[in-house]
Amino acid sequence: MKDITNIFGSMVFNDSVMKAQLPDNIYKALKKTISQGTHLELDVANAVASAMKDWAVEKGATHYTHWFQPMTGTTAEKHDSFITPAGDGKVILEFSGRELVRGESDASSFPSGGLRATFEARGYTVWDTTSYAFIKGDTLCIPTAFCSYSGDALDMKTPLLRSMDAINKQALRILKLFGNKCAASAATKRVFTTAGPEQEYFLIDKEMFLQRPDLIYTGRTLFGARPPKGQELEDHYFGCIKPRISAFMKELDEELWKLGVYAKTKHNETAPAQHELALVYSTTNIATDHNQLTMELMKSIANEHGLACLLHEKPFEGVNGSSKHNNWSISTDTGINLLEPGDTPHENAQFLLFLVAVIKAVDEYQDLMRVSAASAANDHRLGANEAPPAVISMFIGDELMEILEAIESGVNYKGKEKSQMEIGVSVLPHFPKDLTDRNRTSPFAFTGNKFEFRMLGSAFSIAGPNIVLNTIVAEALSQFADSLEDSKDFKADLAALVKKTFSEHKRIIFNGNNYSDEWLSEAKNRGLSNLKTTVDALPEFTSKKSVDLFVKHNVFSETELNSRCEILLDAYCKTLNIEALTMIDMVKGEIVPACIACQKELIDLLRQKKAYNGSFDCSLEEHFLSNIMKLAAGLLKKLADLETAVLESPSHDDALAAAVYYRDKVLSSMSELRCIVDELEANIARKYWPFPAYAEILYSII
Repeated sequence: MKDITNIFGSMVFNDSVMKAQLPDNIYKALKKTISQGTHLELDVANAVASAMKDWAVEKGATHYTHWFQPMTGTTAEKHDSFITPAGDGKVILEFSGRELVRGESDASSFPSGGLRATFEARGYTVWDTTSYAFIKGDTLCIPTAFCSYSGDALDMKTPLLRSMDAINKQALRILKLFGNKCAASAATKRVFTTAGPEQEYFLIDKEMFLQRPDLIYTGRTLFGARPPKGQELEDHYFGCIKPRISAFMKELDEELWKLGVYAKTKHNETAPAQHELALVYSTTNIATDHNQLTMELMKSIANEHGLACLLHEKPFEGVNGSSKHNNWSISTDTGINLLEPGDTPHENAQFLLFLVAVIKAVDEYQDLMRVSAASAANDHRLGANEAPPAVISMFIGDELMEILEAIESGVNYKGKEKSQMEIGVSVLPHFPKDLTDRNRTSPFAFTGNKFEFRMLGSAFSIAGPNIVLNTIVAEALSQFADSLEDSKDFKADLAALVKKTFSEHKRIIFNGNNYSDEWLSEAKNRGLSNLKTTVDALPEFTSKKSVDLFVKHNVFSETELNSRCEILLDAYCKTLNIEALTMIDMVKGEIVPACIACQKELIDLLRQKKAYNGSFDCSLEEHFLSNIMKLAAGLLKKLADLETAVLESPSHDDALAAAVYYRDKVLSSMSELRCIVDELEANIARKYWPFPAYAEILYSII
C-alpha cells in the first residue's frame, strides 16, 4: 500500500519544494509576490524557473506548458520542450523566467465572442503565482491566466481572480470597522473565498459507449427506452462499490493526491452507474484548477480501466442527472471562516453582518445566480425532481431564521437552550455550532459555515458561479461599508443595518421543499424570478444592472460581458445543432434499416404461415407489424420535421434570436422524434435494435 503522506503533492512545485529548492532571498521574494500580489522581478523569475525546471526534469518531465482555461469551460495547453541547441548536434535544457511568467498562444481559435478576429491571433498566458505548478505525465504545467493582445480576458481564471480581489477589498473594509474586538479583524491582511466542489459522474463500459454515436458526439443518449429497473429501489446510493469501479476510484485518488488535490469522499450516487467524488475546500482559484484536473483525470483513468466517464448533466433520460455542488465560504489569511458563528458577541455580530450580506446579494442578483448555472445540458436537469428548480432561493435553517426574525421584530430570541439573544453587539451570546438541518432541495443552502450552491451542472467549470458569488457579495459588503464607515454609533447602526437588510430581502429565504409545485406558486407571489431555460436567463448577463456591477468591481468590462453572453448563446445553438444532426444520422443510418428488417421478417412470417395453412392464428404478428408500421410512418414525419427545423435555422449573427429558435423549434422537434424512436425500441426485436439499451448500459459493470 502506498504511503499517502509521501505521495501527496509529490508532483507539485509547492511551498515545501520551493523552500528547499530556492535560495532564501528568492523564496522570500516569491512568497511576497504570492501573498501580496507584488511584481516579480526578472532575476527572481529566472531563479525560480531554473529551480522549477531542475525539479521537473528530475521527476521525468521533458516539456512545459502554460495550462489555462479558455471560455470553452475546459483546459488548454501547448507543450514546449526544455531543449535548446548547444552546437555539435547536442542540446542543453533551459527554462527562463520570461518563459515561466509569460507565454504566447493563438487567441483567435478559442471562443472570444467577437473580442478577437481571425487575423488578430496574438494572445498571452500569464503565470498565476497563487496556484502551484505541477507535473502531468512528462509535462510541467504552469497554471496561467489568458488574455488578448489588447488586454481583454479570454479565459475563466482572469475574471475569477479579479472577483477574489473585489471581495477581498470590500471584506477588509468591513473587518476594519470591528477593529481589535474580533480575532478576524485584528491581524487580517487578506480575505479570500474558498470552494469545495462535489463532482458527480457516470461510469459505463467503454464497449457500450463506443456503440452509441450519441454518447460519443454529445455526451448524452439522444434515444433510449426506459429500462425495467432504474433507481426506484434506491439501492445504489451509498451501496457497496463494485470491484471494477473501486479500482478506478483507487487510481483516481492516488493520481489526484500526487497533484496535491484533496480528494476526500467517494461513493455511489442515486442513479445506477452514477458516482461522486468530493474534494476538501481550498482557495477558490486553486479549487477551480483542481476540479478541472479532476474531470480530466476521471476521463483518462476511466479509459485505462475499460470504462467511459460521462460528465454530461443528463446522459440518461428517466434517471437522475449529475450535478456539481459548490461549497462556498469566506475566510481570512489568519484561518477564520467569516461565515461561521464565533465565540464572542462581536464575532457573532460580525457573522450576522456577513450572513445578511449574502442574503442581500443573492436576492438582488438572483438572475445572475441563475445565469451562472445555465447551459443547454443543465436545462434537462433543473426542476426535474432531481435538482432545484430554476427559481433561486436560500435555505438558512429554522434556528437562524428565528434569530433573524427576532431581530427584525425587536424581541428577545430564546434558543433551544433558552439563552437570550438581543441585537446589541455586546450581548450577542454564543451560537450553537449546528444551526441548520440539511435541505437537499435548496439551490443555495447554508450548511453551518458555508453555502452549498447546488444548481451547477456536472461538466461546469466552477469559475463562472464563483465569479458571480464573489462579485455580488462584494457589492453587498461595499454598500454596508459605505453605510457604516461614517457611523457615529457603530453598535446601533450595525443593529439597524442587519434588521433592515433582513426585512428587505427575506423573500429569498425558503426552508421548505423546493421540488413542490406549491413552492413555484409561492415564489411567484414573492416576486422571485423563474428563468426556466438558458435562453431565458442569458440576456440577464448583459443587463444594465449586471454591467454596472461587474464594471464597478473591475471583474468584467462591458465588452467582456457582451462577449461571454455571445459565447454562451452560440454554445447553446451549436450544442443543439450537433445533437439534432446526430439524431438524424442515427435514424437514417441505423434505426430506419432496423425498422425495415424487422417489418420484413414479420411480413415474411405472415406470408409463410398463410401459405402453409390459412387457418393459423396470425394476430401476434399482425399486432406487432401494425404497431411498427404506424410508428415507422410517424418516424418518417418527425424525421422530416427535424431536418426542416435544422435547415431553416437562422444565422448566428443574432445569437439570441438563433438560441430562441433552437429552443422553440429544433429542441421540440428533437423531443418529438425521440418519443417515436423510444417507442419503436420497445416494440422491435432486440436483435434488430442497433444500439445497446439502457438496461445493458446502466448495468453492464458487474
